[in-house]
Amino acid sequence: MGTLQKYFKQSATYKIFTGVYDTFYDFVDTLGKITQNGIQLIKALIKGGIDRKELIYQCSRFGVSSLPITLTIVGMTSVIVASQVALEMVKQGGGNFIGMMMSILIVREVAVIMSGFAIISMIGSSIASEIATMRVTEQIDAIRVLKVDPVSYLFVPRVLSGIIMMPFVTIIAAAVGVLAGAVTSDLFAGLSYRAYFDSAWLGIYMKDLWVSLLKAVFFGGTIALISCSCGYYASGGAKGVGLATTKAVVWSFVAIVVWDMIFAVAFFF
Repeated sequence: MGTLQKYFKQSATYKIFTGVYDTFYDFVDTLGKITQNGIQLIKALIKGGIDRKELIYQCSRFGVSSLPITLTIVGMTSVIVASQVALEMVKQGGGNFIGMMMSILIVREVAVIMSGFAIISMIGSSIASEIATMRVTEQIDAIRVLKVDPVSYLFVPRVLSGIIMMPFVTIIAAAVGVLAGAVTSDLFAGLSYRAYFDSAWLGIYMKDLWVSLLKAVFFGGTIALISCSCGYYASGGAKGVGLATTKAVVWSFVAIVVWDMIFAVAFFF
C-alpha cells in the first residue's frame, strides 16, 4: 500500500491535482486576506486620525511620479490606434467620425485602463515591495509593539492616495490621448483639427466622463489595497519580497480588468 501511494504521488495526475488545488487555495486565501484588510481599512477610516503628511507624500508618489510613464503609454496607444484607422476611415468617407470614435475609445477605456496598468507597474509594485520588506525585516512587528495599528499606519494613506489621485491622472491621460489622436489623424489622414474636435465634442457625453472617473476611483483604491495586502503577508526573506511583488502586480491586473467588465455591463450594456 505504501509503495502504491508513493508511485501515485509521483504520477502526473497527482501533480496536476495538487497544482490545481494549491492554486485554488492560494486564490481563496489571498482574496480573503484582501477582503479582511479592506474591512479593517474602512474601520480605520471611520475612526479618523489620518496622517496628513504621509497622505500628501503618497498622493505625490501616486499621482505625480506616475505621470510620465502613464502619459507616454496612453499617448502612444492613441497614436497607434489613430494611425491604423484614420486613413481608412477617410478613404471610406467616415472622416467626420474619427474624432468621435477616438474620444469615446480613449475616455471610456484607454485612458483609465492604460493609466491603471502604468500605475500597477510603477507604483503598485513599489508599494508591495516596500511593505513586504518591512514585513520580512520585522519592522511591522515593531510597529505593533509600539501599539500602532499597521493597517491604519500603512494602508490608509496609500489607499486614500490611490482613490484621490487616480481620477486626476485619468483626466490628464485622456486629454493627452485625445490630442495625440488629433495630431496623428492630421499627419496620417490629413484630417483637420477642427473636424476632429467637432466630431469629438459631439461623441462625448457627461455619462462617459462620470463613469470613467468612477472607474478610476475603484481602480486606484483596488490597486493600492491589493499591493498593500500582498506586501503585508510576505514571508521568506528576499524571495518572499519578490513573490509578494509579483502577486500584487498579477492580482491588480486581474482586478482592474474584472472591474472594467463590471462597469461595462452595468453602464453600457
